[in-house]
Amino acid sequence: MTNLFAGKVALVTGGSSGIGRATALLFAREGAKVVVADVEVEGGQETVRLINEGAGEALFVKADVSQAAEVEALIQQTIATYGRLDCAHNNAGIEGRLAVTADYPEASWDRVISINLKGVWLCMKYEIPQMLKQGGGAIVNTASGAGLVGLAGGGGYVASKHRVVGLTKTAALEYAKAGIRVNAVCPSFVHTSMMERITSRLGPKSTALLDAQPIGRLGRPEEIAAAVEWLCSDAASFVTGHAMAIDGGYVAQ
Repeated sequence: MTNLFAGKVALVTGGSSGIGRATALLFAREGAKVVVADVEVEGGQETVRLINEGAGEALFVKADVSQAAEVEALIQQTIATYGRLDCAHNNAGIEGRLAVTADYPEASWDRVISINLKGVWLCMKYEIPQMLKQGGGAIVNTASGAGLVGLAGGGGYVASKHRVVGLTKTAALEYAKAGIRVNAVCPSFVHTSMMERITSRLGPKSTALLDAQPIGRLGRPEEIAAAVEWLCSDAASFVTGHAMAIDGGYVAQ
């Protein structure tokens, strides 16, 4: 522990499990006060318990990132509790349906776009004004390796994550001179509950996902969290508008 974020406040959406939980725990270990947001109450509260158990300080807020009023309330509660917002990891997302383009259900498309894309936009919409008041901040959005390349059968997810990359670059340009850095992490296949759902749907075909990883294994949530930590730290002070692939070589193929 280096107290890299001592005196700072970090927000993590989708913090009930997987990459979000790993990031929240890492922020806390490095001295930040952490706000954990998710629609999954039990998992979010467990993340907070783990942080408090490790002598950190955290707050859970139930929030659906696709709903503007809930995101606005989330930021308001963060400021009311801790007085500031220095780092935000906009990580909440879903995988959606697996279906080829012509068969992709419209309702599933709308839900994926609403959470994965609109949710990231809404978070930045309410995070950025607070960071402007403070004179700066760091935002990391969770995109995906599927935001850099195509993935057959994942139209809604791929479209949402490509748009997150574009939105990240746009926001980075808009606020660079205001001291707000905006970047994205682009994981490939990581060992999370989302990945478990995907592999259960694919059955024996899921072995192809592992075969597609040049490094020969799935990623670990902690490996993505480490990249988020770096992008939010002063060590990355000259990095903005970057979509960082953390993928075992997946998009290099």
